[in-house]
Amino acid sequence: MAEIRPFRGVHYNQLLIGDLSQVICSPYDIITPPLQQELYRRSQYNFVRLEHSRELPQDTVMDNKYTRPAATLRQWLKQGVLKVDEVPAIYLHDHSFTHQGKEYRRRGIIVCVRLEEGGKKVVRPHEGTLAEPKNDRLNLLRELQANTSPILALFEDQGQRLSSLLAAQEPKNKPLISLTSANGEGHNIWAITESQVVNQIGNSLAEQPLYIADGHHRYESALAYQRERVARSSLASEDEAFNFVMMTLVDFSDPGLIILPPHRLVRGISKSILNGLMAKLRAFFEIEELPLSVPSVWQQADDLLMET
Repeated sequence: MAEIRPFRGVHYNQLLIGDLSQVICSPYDIITPPLQQELYRRSQYNFVRLEHSRELPQDTVMDNKYTRPAATLRQWLKQGVLKVDEVPAIYLHDHSFTHQGKEYRRRGIIVCVRLEEGGKKVVRPHEGTLAEPKNDRLNLLRELQANTSPILALFEDQGQRLSSLLAAQEPKNKPLISLTSANGEGHNIWAITESQVVNQIGNSLAEQPLYIADGHHRYESALAYQRERVARSSLASEDEAFNFVMMTLVDFSDPGLIILPPHRLVRGISKSILNGLMAKLRAFFEIEELPLSVPSVWQQADDLLMET
């Protein structure tokens, strides 16, 4: 099944940066134009410059929102703003946050996962993808030749073997990275480098399929990039970096795993068809109609979801 490997992570040099909360950003697909501008203003080293660079009116083939991140990455590495870990590691990540007034902690491991075509059912998607965001991530990958944000995938930790193994690693040393973001979320990351432990983690997941929870476009873009690179060099080693993609793996039963549904706006359906659909849905679901005129309608919808 899934093949995972440690890797040499690239991260900020806190001695130069100071407050890490000023330089982190969300994945590209939830960065709105106003948030993008705010992140640019927040710090000259904010990661948005790599993850989701601004598109400018004067962009050219040689200078655009994909080439600039590549130049920025090279510059930051040269300046020591970013540094590369010397020893390959599996990174243990604890993410603390509050939702609906309740505190949660989600634990994941950040690893490299071998890319597999969908037909092999090793890495399993659950939704379709769109051409535009795939092309966007592929263009960035071509220039940057690096993964900027991990795909979130889920696995089943049978017997809680992996959870027990990870819990034993936490007190061994201080976190490599520890910060609280501007919105109050906490992040602690440990580097697991001991070869025996790394092998145990890999073996515990060797028979497990992985289910993509977030990052379908990034995964398909990584597959497309892999195909391009293999086509250019059929003799390339199976260990080449382009054969792998960065993922955060989380156990299905992790108490901090909260995946909220998107709200779908249905258009172009006649009232008669909609009424018939509603009747069929009532056989399987509880349906409650909320007036859109109420300002708190989305909060009400979230509250209902938390009760299920």
